[in-house]
Amino acid sequence: METLDLLMNGFVQALTWKNLLFCILGVSVGMFVGVMPGLGPVAGTAILIPLTYGMEPTSAIIMLSGIYYGAMYGGTITSVLINIPGEAASVITCIDGHQLAKQGRAGVALGVSAIGSFVGGIVALIGLTFIGPPLADFALRFGPPEFFSLMLLGLMMLVGLMGKSLIKGFIAAIFGLLLSFIGIDPISGSTRFTFGLPEFFGGIDFVIVAMGLFGISEILFNADNQHKADKPAKVKGLFPRKDEWAPAMKSIGRGTGIGFLIGLVPGANAVLSSLASYSIEKKVSKNPDRFGNGAIEGVAGPESANNATSGSSLIPLFTLGLPSSPTVAVILGAFIMHGLQPGPKMFRENADFAWAVIASMFIGNIILLVMNLPLANIWGKVAQVPYKILLPLIMIFTMVGAYTVKNSVFDIGIMILFGFIGYLMKKLEIPIAATVLTLVLGSQLESSLLQSLAISNGSASIFFARPISAVLLVLTALILVGTILAGVKNKKELLGTDIEI
Repeated sequence: METLDLLMNGFVQALTWKNLLFCILGVSVGMFVGVMPGLGPVAGTAILIPLTYGMEPTSAIIMLSGIYYGAMYGGTITSVLINIPGEAASVITCIDGHQLAKQGRAGVALGVSAIGSFVGGIVALIGLTFIGPPLADFALRFGPPEFFSLMLLGLMMLVGLMGKSLIKGFIAAIFGLLLSFIGIDPISGSTRFTFGLPEFFGGIDFVIVAMGLFGISEILFNADNQHKADKPAKVKGLFPRKDEWAPAMKSIGRGTGIGFLIGLVPGANAVLSSLASYSIEKKVSKNPDRFGNGAIEGVAGPESANNATSGSSLIPLFTLGLPSSPTVAVILGAFIMHGLQPGPKMFRENADFAWAVIASMFIGNIILLVMNLPLANIWGKVAQVPYKILLPLIMIFTMVGAYTVKNSVFDIGIMILFGFIGYLMKKLEIPIAATVLTLVLGSQLESSLLQSLAISNGSASIFFARPISAVLLVLTALILVGTILAGVKNKKELLGTDIEI
């Protein structure tokens, strides 16, 4: 009851005209940031922090938090409509969301995304309100070995995105891992795969690679196949068919649970939760061949998962002062800038502030639902623009987005190069999603591995001596064995050919 009283007091503050205005402004700007390839929640939040100078701490954090979870849904829009992920967690949505748009069901994809995002966000906030402290205490047990095992498990879940041929899928995944190694070796300090170019010393940016592999390749592929391309059908509704409601809601439930638990782990991110959700949805489906061809569960699950992760990732921040993702780290910087230190003491010393921000997040998720369900049909009309008009606009949009990441013309050239690589991958039916996701997870995997070996003086036994890490490794091994057995049973899936085994 005490928690409910504190939350109600938070709503009183959050619903003042000023804080409500900043909440609406935050989620609206967040939507725009998510839609813009090249920005995303991390860059968008960081760029807009200076706007909060001189603002009251409560209003400032309410607005920045709104940008954060608003951007998570905004990235869905471009993923569905033009196959360009607005941010990393939306990569998975491209797979089935864009296929639904090609079938004239963009409104359905955006509508179910809005519902899933709302459910995932609200459940995560309930967790933040009532069960955050004990769960965050458990997540604190994760060290580098646990992170390494978790990342390894995430990479193994990529099997669900390998497409018809596991061999081609592994080629794509290894390519992404190699890209993640570009830059300066964290141990020796020597450069790797930089070809002597200073622009590569800091590594290769995910946004540039994603816009090239997804956006530019889409332009080239459609230009090459324009005579074959079907005109996008008109959007006729925002909601699934009657027979799709039950599987969609089950996917939303599973995605919410997965995303909530992963968000509790400092260092884990929404990419991992959306990937895990998609992999599980494909495995539990009675007809997994639908995935990649417009399965509504392939949109509902991952979208619920990444928004649940966004909400639950605030639990370690509020209760322990630990940022669990790059965007939350930016928000932590904003806390400190305004003279606030997240952690257990914050709920005692700054209780009014903490509960007002939490209450504003409930309000913000409702605002996003109200904004996006009616507007999803308007966004869907973008799919009706002819390719000869849409493709040059996408080209200009992606070039501007690539330049704004670091204000570098060099990045535009790299994006175009990856556009040609993505075009070849599409022609050869090599899954692009596997490359992009291993690029995102690869650097975290390497960092956790090196830290673990440093702790154990080079002994790999540390991964098996720690219970949580050992359990995660066992799960990874079970998935690997299950995949091999399934491949032997279904030889066409293993080799992508008709060869008998």
